[in-house]
Amino acid sequence: MKVTPLDLRQQRFRTVMRGFDRTEVVAFLTELADEYEQALRETDRLQGELVRLERVVDEHREHERNLRNTLLTAQRLADEIRASAEQDGGRIVREAEGRAELILQNAQARCEDIQREIDQLRMKRREVQNSLESTVTAVRTALDFVQDQDHRDRDEKILLHRPRQVEPIVEARNTDGLPAAKAEGR
Repeated sequence: MKVTPLDLRQQRFRTVMRGFDRTEVVAFLTELADEYEQALRETDRLQGELVRLERVVDEHREHERNLRNTLLTAQRLADEIRASAEQDGGRIVREAEGRAELILQNAQARCEDIQREIDQLRMKRREVQNSLESTVTAVRTALDFVQDQDHRDRDEKILLHRPRQVEPIVEARNTDGLPAAKAEGR
């Protein structure tokens, strides 16, 4: 049976001889009812506090689950980003190595072309040098010839001043058999 503070206040006992002092019993029951009522209020307050705290704990647990999920998602995302960055980095390095190889091949081909051009220019230089040397030799030979002619002309001038012997005149003929003078006058 459940006893309430009101039950304690309204409880009446029979009076008997040689029984308890009625005033003490009523005072005791009143005090007991007050303390019981205060204990019930405290119990209600504590139950309300318990419900409130259980809600807070539930909220904290929900926050904890959300944080855990967020951390797991963030970790997964970080792993994916890292993996993607590593893949991109590897791809970029491979592309750069490929471009570097191509640039190196182009540079080597260009170097070979330049070397061929240098060799061709050297050959042309030798040819021009040989041509100039032969021209200089020809000019020197011509100069020597002219100088030799000058010496002969001087010698002939000296001979001109001496009397000449007369030679018979031979008429020059052209290839067509006509005398040269007639061929020119045509």
